[in-house]
Amino acid sequence: MQDGAIAGKVTEEGAAVPARAGLTLGMLCFVYVLNFLDRQLISILAKPIQDSLQISDGQLGLLTGFYFALFYCFIAIPIGWLADRTNRVKVLSLACGIWSGATAACGMAGSYGQLAVARMMVGVGEAGGVPPSYAIISDTFPRERRTTAMAIFNLGPPIGSAMGVAFGASLAAAFDWRVPFYMVGAIGVVTAMVVYLVIREPKRGEADALPVAIPADADTQGFFASVAEFFRNPLLVMASLASGAGNFITYGLLNFTTLFLMREKGMELEEVAIWYALVVGIGMSAGIYASGRLVDRFAARSKSAYATVPAVSLVLALPFFIGFAWAPGWELALLFLLVPMFLNSFFLSATVTFVQGEVAPEKRVISGALLLLVMNFIGLGLGPTYVGMASDYFRPTYGDHALQAAYYALAPMYLIGAGLFMVLARMIRRSEAAE
Repeated sequence: MQDGAIAGKVTEEGAAVPARAGLTLGMLCFVYVLNFLDRQLISILAKPIQDSLQISDGQLGLLTGFYFALFYCFIAIPIGWLADRTNRVKVLSLACGIWSGATAACGMAGSYGQLAVARMMVGVGEAGGVPPSYAIISDTFPRERRTTAMAIFNLGPPIGSAMGVAFGASLAAAFDWRVPFYMVGAIGVVTAMVVYLVIREPKRGEADALPVAIPADADTQGFFASVAEFFRNPLLVMASLASGAGNFITYGLLNFTTLFLMREKGMELEEVAIWYALVVGIGMSAGIYASGRLVDRFAARSKSAYATVPAVSLVLALPFFIGFAWAPGWELALLFLLVPMFLNSFFLSATVTFVQGEVAPEKRVISGALLLLVMNFIGLGLGPTYVGMASDYFRPTYGDHALQAAYYALAPMYLIGAGLFMVLARMIRRSEAAE
């Protein structure tokens, strides 16, 4: 998306798209790439880290899941509340600098405890990354183009994962597993400074179709009152729970895929750096962008599309996920994996856009943070922890195929997630009928 292509455009409802919208979106997406790359490096380099620090699958699950999510999810709430009342760009820039420095510290860890502490600090920094970005995008793009803009922003995870696999695995194979942490951390610190200098802080409600009056007491509403208002809304709570189930699958799968492919399917780091990186980059990127376009099209008829599209995608992905876990070799496994990579993240842009559209402009950062609290505590906190502990549990029986058994145990979550999204769709239709 080029600035010149969107400069001065006005939607049918009268909401203008700022001339610098493309630059803003591009920068925010790049920050999200680094955010997810830093987050996933431990999962990508799990095998050499396990060999070096002598940690189990269960410890790895806690490291990539619960320990990270504990700080990432809960610290995001006060940061979101603060960002709604201050400059969101400055909050994002500072957060990027903190998590990038902590990423470099991960490479210095000499024990599991040191790595856990550094990992927690990455979570502290990343807590201030995504919620301010959601709000900046929502105040830059009008509602009828917002899901597509969110989808482009949400290309950060697949691009970050693909770059992490290709970049991290290649450097680790050539040098040492610590080198990628140092390099990515340094890039992040420079990016934090660029964000501060380049991105413009948009006016709250600027991109909404009609002028939005910000209440005089908006800046003084208490933190707990803002949190309570979110959780009193059944639509927002159900959207958070449903997306949490989707994230449980996403992180439960992604945080062990490299280890699974290397340990149970016979891949080498050099092969992971090429073939798995392609599957992640192509599959997830295409899926997230396609989901944004589909939801924008169908949501124009009914907002229930924010829930029905993710529900269908999870049902369609299930048999291919099972095929991935079953496949006897890594080549066939990657072919099966391409479909879940495409479909698993359909819920992300849809849920974020729905929540951002249901709240007042001055509540968008805190609402995005609360969505992430539920979504990531369930998904990021519990998904990898569940898979890692399941692998340790199955090891006495299944030996080297314990992760395969753990993935089979993850499969029912696809149906649970789809069911929750269908409940959300019914609630949205009832809400529309009552308006």
